[in-house]
Amino acid sequence: MTHRAAIVGVSGYTGQELVRLVVSHPELDLVGLFGSSTRSGEPIGDVAPGLRGVVEGEVRAGTASAIAHAGAEVAFLATPHEASVGLAGDLLDAGVRVVDLSAAFRLQEASLYPRFYGFDHARPDLLAEAVYGMPELDRSRLRGARLLASPGCYPTSAVLPIAALASAGLIDGGRRVIIDSTSGVSGAGRGANARTSFCEVSQSPYAVLTHRHQPEIDAYCGTETIFTPHLGPYARGICSTIHIQLAQGCSEDDARSALHDAYKSERFVRLLPSGVWPSVAAVCQTNYVDFALAARGSHLILVSCLDNLVKGASGQALQAFNASVGLDESLGLPAIGGAS
Repeated sequence: MTHRAAIVGVSGYTGQELVRLVVSHPELDLVGLFGSSTRSGEPIGDVAPGLRGVVEGEVRAGTASAIAHAGAEVAFLATPHEASVGLAGDLLDAGVRVVDLSAAFRLQEASLYPRFYGFDHARPDLLAEAVYGMPELDRSRLRGARLLASPGCYPTSAVLPIAALASAGLIDGGRRVIIDSTSGVSGAGRGANARTSFCEVSQSPYAVLTHRHQPEIDAYCGTETIFTPHLGPYARGICSTIHIQLAQGCSEDDARSALHDAYKSERFVRLLPSGVWPSVAAVCQTNYVDFALAARGSHLILVSCLDNLVKGASGQALQAFNASVGLDESLGLPAIGGAS
């Protein structure tokens, strides 16, 4: 059965990535392209030149009534956090399933939003209903969910490997896990600023000890962490280097076995052979996340790489939607990518 889908936020990178994925999905019919009122009436090819010839139509103002009137059964929200809060409740009331790519529903405690996201959450009643959209963690909760909170890109690169080791009891609980991550410039969004301009962009840390993804990482990793993000001088992709103090008596072989056991049946998780290390290029434009690890004594180094716009955003959102309606999770997701 074909599902009718709307995409809200098509002027941004994740929204445009969603369009590319949805139009190739055999069980989705794209019934509406939505954005801010300032882009209403513009041809999608003007808003996103890369989509010329891929999809036709005009961008419409993304109100809940317009989305519902278009006949959408599911709305993918690639919108700012506060906009998602407002839209999601109205769409759910109209019977539209919501897959939200912002952080509006990722955290279960409303009190965290003013501190980390700068706004008071207007729909705290929906936080308990929202299901974290990382199928590898708990796909049983996704089946039938009305409100899917798609994970952040940095958290995905950290949570998937760390959660498996924490669940297996391999991490020394007295030591925080250290996560150093670098993201391509697309992670900062499409808006112009000097730091991400062609002549200014450089490898550099930012939001040290204050990044808004810290509480999300801690909530789903199952252990305390210290996360430091970096801007990388490339377009897309995340590489995370993770330092873990293993629990007493645990070894690299134990860690490798735990990751293998946790993800051996997962379509989009690849544990690389010993001595082979992941790269951003190898996962670019795919929904894969690649892991590798090595240890010296009880100090484990684990590296993960993914595409921040696919497995870190739009691809994972589509994978979670597939899981929520009982479809093959790989539908609409590219099997082969390419360096970008």
